[in-house]
Amino acid sequence: MEDYILEKLPYLGAALAIIVATFIIAFLANRFFKRLIRKSAETLQNDPTNYQFLRHAIVGLIYIVGFSLAIYALPSMRALASSILAGAGILAVAIGFASQQALSNIISGVFIIIFKPFRVNDRVKLGAMSGVVEDISLRHTVIKDLENRRILVPNAVISDEIIINSDFGDQRICKWIDFGISYDSDIDLAKQIMREEIMAHPLLIDGRNPLQLEKGDPIVMIRLVALTDSAVSLRAWAWANNTADAFVLNCDVLESIKKRFDAEGIEIPFPHRTVVFKDKQKGPVIAE
Repeated sequence: MEDYILEKLPYLGAALAIIVATFIIAFLANRFFKRLIRKSAETLQNDPTNYQFLRHAIVGLIYIVGFSLAIYALPSMRALASSILAGAGILAVAIGFASQQALSNIISGVFIIIFKPFRVNDRVKLGAMSGVVEDISLRHTVIKDLENRRILVPNAVISDEIIINSDFGDQRICKWIDFGISYDSDIDLAKQIMREEIMAHPLLIDGRNPLQLEKGDPIVMIRLVALTDSAVSLRAWAWANNTADAFVLNCDVLESIKKRFDAEGIEIPFPHRTVVFKDKQKGPVIAE
């Protein structure tokens, strides 16, 4: 028994050494790509998406090759591998059925990297979900939502969905700022207040195209867009550098415009309901 253990000890040592080397190489490769990603994040011109996906692919390949070599280093495991390969046809069919979804996710991930409908750090909206793309792995895409939670979406699923990408091509955002005023209020004064408050915000940018500049269109366009049952609807178009700036701009000007409307006597209407109480003796009584 001792002779058998001594005989197998070199093979066990070799397999163990290969496994340890596999973990070390995978750790170094992972660390190397993380440094590349960090450097690319510091340089706005570089896109970390390819590095992220390549990091997952190479680390996964290192583990597969390493454990395969460790198994091959053991003579007894070689015999087992030969037995498995003898039934490779049946095994391939079984693995094919079992890994359809996994392969679909990997292929979809490769297509995402090639065609780039979104990239790492892009702000996207997927159905009811929205957030920032944090990582694209072999299996899924990680989205960090506005509450700092991580949403893991399989690549095959996200490839079949309609995605709203706020950073695709042009990061600028045109924010609609809507207000409803009463029919008795001064429309021109309301439009002037809205324009002044939006123009005073530091995050506003000039989003006019060359044709609009040539025509002399204002930086903040305001139009009457609807006459509803109880309000005159005004809409302002305000441009910001990105989604985050647009959100802050919208919140700030909604507050400042509301305060100006109150100070200048511009009424923001709210729904009124008329209730009729029927009394057989006194007749109908109307209450508002």
